[in-house]
Amino acid sequence: MTHRRYQRSLLLLLLPFLFGVTLLVVAPAILSLGLAFTHYDGLSAPSWAGWANFQALATNQLFGIAVVNSLLFVAISVPLRTLLTFGLALLFARPRRGVGLYRAAVYLPTVVPGVAYALIWLWILNPLYGPLNLLLGSVGLPTPAWLVDPRTALAAVALAAVFQLGEGFVILLAGLQEIPDEYYETATLDGAGRLAMVRAIVLPLLTPWLLLVVLRDLIVSVQSSFTPVLLMTGGGPYYATLLVPLLIYQTAFERLRFGEGAAMTLLVFLGVGLLIALTYRLFGGWGYDEAV
Repeated sequence: MTHRRYQRSLLLLLLPFLFGVTLLVVAPAILSLGLAFTHYDGLSAPSWAGWANFQALATNQLFGIAVVNSLLFVAISVPLRTLLTFGLALLFARPRRGVGLYRAAVYLPTVVPGVAYALIWLWILNPLYGPLNLLLGSVGLPTPAWLVDPRTALAAVALAAVFQLGEGFVILLAGLQEIPDEYYETATLDGAGRLAMVRAIVLPLLTPWLLLVVLRDLIVSVQSSFTPVLLMTGGGPYYATLLVPLLIYQTAFERLRFGEGAAMTLLVFLGVGLLIALTYRLFGGWGYDEAV
């Protein structure tokens, strides 16, 4: 009875969360799935369109540009964020003086609201008085016009996204703390250096955690790109930073083509699922022997 009562209490605690997820995530997703096969402008009743929205997207040049830009954005931001997260987790994994402050500093950009974070990076990337160009100019390096040059705009937006790594940082810290100290002590007695320990001990045991971080970043990189792109570039210059979430917003809420926007959303879901499957195959599974 005690165990059942405990399970019942846990279920009661989860009910508000489950209700919120159902109301705010599951129900809109189901509605979007239905709207993807309709013509709907938000004013008149939806009419069945079949595959017409998807056929229109196949010839939509802006959608093709947005897909390519989104893939490039993911290809730049996810590997850089994962490497930086892994390096900082290794650096601040061991308890020492002031490490709590350093960990908080790493996590801080993640809790900054998206609008404020985008405005901060607008200032950092300003070509005239931004600190990044001032620093580059002080050492004799080129000072590009980051957000107004089509060649650098997408890379600049991806660079801004790299530093919001707090959640992945916490995950890898937890994974590192799960590795027994005896492994390091044995490797030290065998004369292994730090790089050898990372290669032979940390990476094999941390693979499931790294996979979790990569999968999370693949999902987050798609949905979290909307606010910075909208505020920092508006999709420009010359569509260089037009990403799929921004195009969905423009199509659905500015042009009132909700059916077409829902079709894009469905394709994004399928695309993210494909990227997750490819990442799973690349890692060779979840990073541990599933037969154990």
